Amino acid sequence: MLVIKKSLNSSVLLVQNDKKKEFILMGKGIGFGRKPGEKVEENSDNQVFMPIDNKSTKRLIELIDCISEDYFELAQEIVHYAAQELNTTFQDNIYFLLTDHLSSAVDRYKNNTMIFNRVYWEIKNFYPAEFSVGLFALELLNKRLGINIPEDEAANIAFHLVNGQDGKSSQHNAIRAAKLISSVVSLVKYTTNKEFDTETIHYSRFLSHMQFFAERFFANKLLSSDDDFLYTQMEYKYPFSVKCANRVGQYIYQNYERELPKEEIVYLALHIQRLISET
Repeated sequence: MLVIKKSLNSSVLLVQNDKKKEFILMGKGIGFGRKPGEKVEENSDNQVFMPIDNKSTKRLIELIDCISEDYFELAQEIVHYAAQELNTTFQDNIYFLLTDHLSSAVDRYKNNTMIFNRVYWEIKNFYPAEFSVGLFALELLNKRLGINIPEDEAANIAFHLVNGQDGKSSQHNAIRAAKLISSVVSLVKYTTNKEFDTETIHYSRFLSHMQFFAERFFANKLLSSDDDFLYTQMEYKYPFSVKCANRVGQYIYQNYERELPKEEIVYLALHIQRLISET
């Protein structure tokens, strides 16, 4: 059982447990008419954020004091929807980060100072599930507030959803991964002198491979087998695709000072070969 310390707004409560640890409880209408000292139970409708220290609590309260509770409710709806659609869970702080982001985005829209998302294309293509949720969130935001923020904002929301998922650390940073993937895709297109059909299954699999590659790369968990036999077979059978994959390896070494193991080269060459074969 939790005890209310303060009702921050009708959707947010500051509470503490029997060990005097403070929590933020969020839920639509959870704070309406509630008073300090009253008891409240946790349930599936409430989301709990546990600040690490008093300084953290103070920052959160300041955020709540200067942002309309409408944004807190919108953020909760978006995160709940995203959890179901993406079949994942999120870090608790995403509620505050997304709330702050939505409020700032609307302020920029009203002040005609919208910021162009430079990685819109990368987010849309490399994180399609999160981008789809971003479109849902944007439609909800526009409809609820009677505004018309452009589609760019869906990618910004998707960025928060990518980074906010539980179990994801720095290797899953959406911007860093998206830039790496975008650079590799551009290099493959340039080397093969082809424009790939983005609607095909092989292109989709290529992007999926690159997503997992980026995750392994930034997690320092690259496939490490240096199987010369498989590499030699690929080089004999598909010399151009292996050459293209090695160019990617050279690019990565020049920009990240890391060598790609032959196993990574082989798998990349396989996907490149499939792309070439269907065009």
